[in-house]
Formats: sequence, C-alpha cells, structure tokens
Amino acid sequence: MKFRGGGGATRRSWAALAALCACFFMVMLDSTIVTVAIPAMLTDLDATLNQVIWVNSVYLLANTVPLLLTGRLGDRYGPKRVLIVGLVLFLGASLWCALATTAASLIAARAVQGLGAAAMTPQTLTFITRLFPAERRGVPIAVWGAVAGVATITGPVVGGLLVENGGWEWIFLLNLPIGVAGLAMAVLLLPDWRPGGRIRFDTLGAVLASVGLAALVFGLQNAQHYHWGTIVGPIGVVHVVGIGLLLIAAFVLWQRKTKDEPLVPLGLFANPTFSYANLTYGALGFATTGMFLPLVIYVQSVLGLGPVASSVLCAPMAGAAGLAAIVAGRGMRFVNGKTMIMTGLAALAVGTGLIAVFAEPDADPMDLVPGLIVAGLGIGLVYSPLTAAATYGLPPHLVGAASGVFNTSRQVGGVLGSASTGLLLQVGLSFSVPEAARQYAKVLPPRYADEFVRRITDAAQTASQFDDKGPQVPSDWSPSIAERVRELATDAYDLGFTNAAKATLVLPVVVLVLGIVCAAGMRTPTGNAKNLDYPRERATP
Repeated sequence: MKFRGGGGATRRSWAALAALCACFFMVMLDSTIVTVAIPAMLTDLDATLNQVIWVNSVYLLANTVPLLLTGRLGDRYGPKRVLIVGLVLFLGASLWCALATTAASLIAARAVQGLGAAAMTPQTLTFITRLFPAERRGVPIAVWGAVAGVATITGPVVGGLLVENGGWEWIFLLNLPIGVAGLAMAVLLLPDWRPGGRIRFDTLGAVLASVGLAALVFGLQNAQHYHWGTIVGPIGVVHVVGIGLLLIAAFVLWQRKTKDEPLVPLGLFANPTFSYANLTYGALGFATTGMFLPLVIYVQSVLGLGPVASSVLCAPMAGAAGLAAIVAGRGMRFVNGKTMIMTGLAALAVGTGLIAVFAEPDADPMDLVPGLIVAGLGIGLVYSPLTAAATYGLPPHLVGAASGVFNTSRQVGGVLGSASTGLLLQVGLSFSVPEAARQYAKVLPPRYADEFVRRITDAAQTASQFDDKGPQVPSDWSPSIAERVRELATDAYDLGFTNAAKATLVLPVVVLVLGIVCAAGMRTPTGNAKNLDYPRERATP
C-alpha cells in the first residue's frame, strides 16, 4: 500500500497516531527512567558513578548521532520500514539490558537500544505530517508533544515503582509488552508510504557529524574521570573535545558546500522560526535531562527515600505536566504559541531554582514539591506549541530531514545536559565532599582526622558513597570511634553531595534562560477553535 500525504484525516489516521505515540512514549520514557535506578545499579553492578552516568549518556548519544541519517533513511526506504526495524532493535536491546550483569555489558546494550530509538523517532513526526493535512495537524502535534513531555517526567515515577518492587532490571523489561503492542499496531495500522524517487546519502556528512558529536560527548563525560589528563598515550581529554568541535565545524562547512542531498538541507534554516525552534528544543532537552540526575540521587542518597518514595515525590510533577500539556494542546487554538513556550521555559527554570534553594541535607522532602509542580507545568506547556512551530509550513519533500534535525536538537541538548551535569556533579563532589569531611573531622581526635578525610574523599569517587555502611574503618579503631566516624561520614557526604547538587542545578537554569531568548525570535501559529493558522500544502505527487 502506498500512502500519499495531503488528504483529510480519517479514523485510520488517528489509529495510526496511537501506534506512533506508543513507540515514541517508550523512547522518551527510557531517556529518564534510568536515573531513579542509579543508586541500585551502583551497588548491584559494583559500578562507579561515571559508569552509571554513562548508562544514561550512551543511550542519549546513540539516540542522537544517527538521527540525521535515520530521518533520511525514512525518506528513502519509507518511514514504516525504518520504524519497524528500529522497534525490533530496541526491543532486543531492552532484553539485553535486563540480562546484563556488568556495567560494561549494560552500557553496550544501552548503546544498541539508543540506535533503535534513533531509527524510530524521526519517523513518528514524519508520519504525522503525512497522515494529517496541514490545516488539521494542530491536535495530532499537540498529542505527540504531550506524549513527549509526560513520558520524560513519568520515567522516574515508573522507574521508582519498578526498582522498589522488582529490581532495576524491570525498567527495561517494561519495554517488552509496550513494544510488542506498538509493533503489532505499527504493522497493522501504519500506511506503507514509499518515496517515488531515489535519495542519495551524504556519507561524509554522516561520518563528520557522528564522530564529532561522539568525541565531544566522550570528552565531556569522562573529563573528571581522567582528571582532565591523558586518556591513552599522548591523547588527552582536551584533545578529544577539540577534535569533536573541529569535526562538527567541518560538518557545518561541508553541509554549506555540498549540493548533492546534504544530510541537513540548509534551506530548512532559511526560516528563522525553524532555527529558533531547534535551539529552544535543544535547551529544553538539556534542562530536562540535566535536572533529573542530581535530583534523583539527592532524594535517595541524602534524604534517604527509597525508589517508590522518590517516585511518589515526583508524581505531582508528572501530573502537572500532563495537565499543562492538555491545556497547551487546546490553548494553541487561541493563544500565541510563543507565549506558551516562553512561559513554560520560565516556569521550568523557576521550578528548578526552587528545588535548588530548598535542597538541604535535612530537608523535608515535601519542601521540594512546589518546585517540582512548577517545573512540571513548565515542561507540559512547551512541547506541543514548540513542535507546531518547528513543523510550521514544512515542504513535504523535506519532512524526513526536518524531523531528523528537530529531534536531533532535543537529543543533542539531552546528551550534552547529561554529560555536562554529570561532569559538574563529579567535579562538585571532588571539592565539596572533602571540604565537608574536613569540617566534620575537627570533632575527631587528631590521630583519626587525616585518615577520616582521606577515606571520605576516596569514597566520594566510588560506589561506596551510596553504601549505607559508609567507608571502611580500620580494624584497629575502637568500636566507639568507628561508630562515630561512620555517623560523621554520612553527615559529611550528605552535606557535600547536597552542595554539589545545588551548584549543578544552576546550569539547567542558565540554559533555559538562553532558550527563552531563542524562543522570543520564533513566529508561531495561532488560530480559532477549528483550525490552526497553518499554510496549506499541496499533496505529494
């Protein structure tokens, strides 16, 4: 069956949208669901903090690097075929993740899972622009955007329930029933649209973008792990980051030069709204990914909440996002989308700031709820109008490339957010935990103080910082001193981590402010209750 865009929406179109949303929900859920399982993974897999951060970052990276290419693959082979291949790959990798027994194996499985997600994501937006005519696309895009927003912040909630009751493996096993249902729906409901002509691939562009982004993220993510020094032989962290930046610059220059099916048709950016929408989406991805890492570890390791309790704490945030997404979807008919986008970004920044302000070692978890609700409202307000702005008047022959670019922007922001906040958190711990240890060491006899500081500093770099037993105490210390040292070690770590987390949360706020500036330059569609003000497209011949 060949499908050609431009016709009116039918019941089959809405059923197909349900299949797309099931696939997209699963992809977005997995971008944040791992964060709540970090403490459990650290102990069960005997992993370091850097390794477990990579479990999340490698998924984002593998989901980001191929997006430009997979968007074009959909243009060439048909979005249904590419989506189904990606979904099968994603499900197989999810099972591998659940069966992993080492951090290295889990990281490898998450990389494959990310590749599957990269194959699916651009096709979902491509299908929406084909299934629904431009003048009726507002509601489907609102649904798609709402799925993205709700899934992103539902991840920690669902993850906490699964980790507490079944173990961290179940956050990956959850994908299997959702994915199988999505696969059946995709096979039965999605039209097998195929392009009429052949599309050539920009191989050099794909290599430059992939290697450049991978090098940049690898350098940022591992900078503190290698102490900003040598990685292997004469190659150091600075060299890897520099190579990544140079390759990305070469990619941009190549896209300007090549005329033969570039990976990123620069004509897309002739429309300033598309450019600003991508920058804004990147800022949103950075902030939503970056805020969860320090937040989840803080509430579990410092406040002592279990996975279920931390899930309950995040539940108001998810509920607020869902409510705001509904309001945004309906409000797009009456309110300028730019107003909602800027308001949502500002609310997310304010909510993140409130969380940072009220985070203390002895804080009542309920003190964080107002900030979480405000942040959730902000996330829910942004996705739908931002997606509508980015797809405003896209030429049909550039839909695949545009959806690949747009989703890449979010993922690039997300992977840089994960890498940057992970780096800042590790750097912060290396300073704040030893400083806190020195403060608490003053109450110990001098003969124990130096050893106390050294062991706390070592524990801050390993999984033992999350162990309830605390750092090991020399056997020749008296039981009373050993018990006192363990109590002080817990207090020192709690203070040190809290200070590091508070400082780390400043970065997403700064990026969100930049996102608001970018959003101010967009021209967004508005309309009456029946139709959004989209320009009409001609049917694909």
